Amino acid sequence: MPESFFIVSKEYPELAIDEVITLAKMYDRFSKVKVISNLVIIQSKTPWEKIARRAAFVKTAGQLIRKMSNVFFDERNYSVLFGANTFMCKAINLSEKPIDVPEIERSLGNMVVTFCNAKVSLENPSMIIYLIFTDEENFFGFSNRLNGEPRPKKEIKFHHELDWKLTRAMINLARIREGETVCDPFCGTGTTLLEARSMGINAIGIDFDKRMCRISEENLAANNYEPRIFNENYDYMLQIKDRFDGIVTDLPYGTASKTSEPPQKLVEDFFTKLPKQKKFVIMCKKGLDKNLKIKLTKKYEIYRHKSLTRMILVK
Repeated sequence: MPESFFIVSKEYPELAIDEVITLAKMYDRFSKVKVISNLVIIQSKTPWEKIARRAAFVKTAGQLIRKMSNVFFDERNYSVLFGANTFMCKAINLSEKPIDVPEIERSLGNMVVTFCNAKVSLENPSMIIYLIFTDEENFFGFSNRLNGEPRPKKEIKFHHELDWKLTRAMINLARIREGETVCDPFCGTGTTLLEARSMGINAIGIDFDKRMCRISEENLAANNYEPRIFNENYDYMLQIKDRFDGIVTDLPYGTASKTSEPPQKLVEDFFTKLPKQKKFVIMCKKGLDKNLKIKLTKKYEIYRHKSLTRMILVK
């Protein structure tokens, strides 16, 4: 099976690595995974583009040609370039050793020009060749220019705590496939719904605040998505549980919450009402999760500022 590589952001390294692995296993449960620092190598029948387009925290991705041994520049590796009009070389140093990146890129570029008809283009190459250096081993790979996943066309009217990258990562960690449906029982202005729809995933929103429902509907409509919003309390999810495949939400807390329940009671009550056998990824304020009697597969700490740390809970 072909091997792909993914270099993930170090902003939330554990979450970023798990996001790629979750996507790989979701599409192909027989995928084999190796992690070196923030480099994730996946052996799978799933094209790397499919994973990279969905992942929020992937910085660079492509197909692995082969591992590099003592001979870094092997003309046999250049066969992949035949048919490419333009290219650029990029050396990425993930090791602790100092590496002359500009010199390596120039040397490899000269060799490619010697063996192929392709020309160097730093602005718009049809192919990018990668040399990836790690403390364990080095790798040779390539990618075409990957167009980013479409972002919502309109800005959200009402700012929300949950940014689009964390929203997308949470949807991915929930293992929701394209064509399936995610439910957000505290949809607010529709951040989760918008992100899901931009990923080809259907979305249902619930919010007890009529104003938030209206804003969410407007945001979805502005992006040509049909709104599916219910102005109900969060336990309404039990009545429509057959309509969705998983739950992704950011639980309200403190001044952000307009509910009559104290945050701790709301969180505990919400978890007792989660539909059984449904996948979920839920964010809440750190500390509100301490008394939950539910088995989780993973927890992540998301530091926001010195007085606030959020938790992402995965089942």
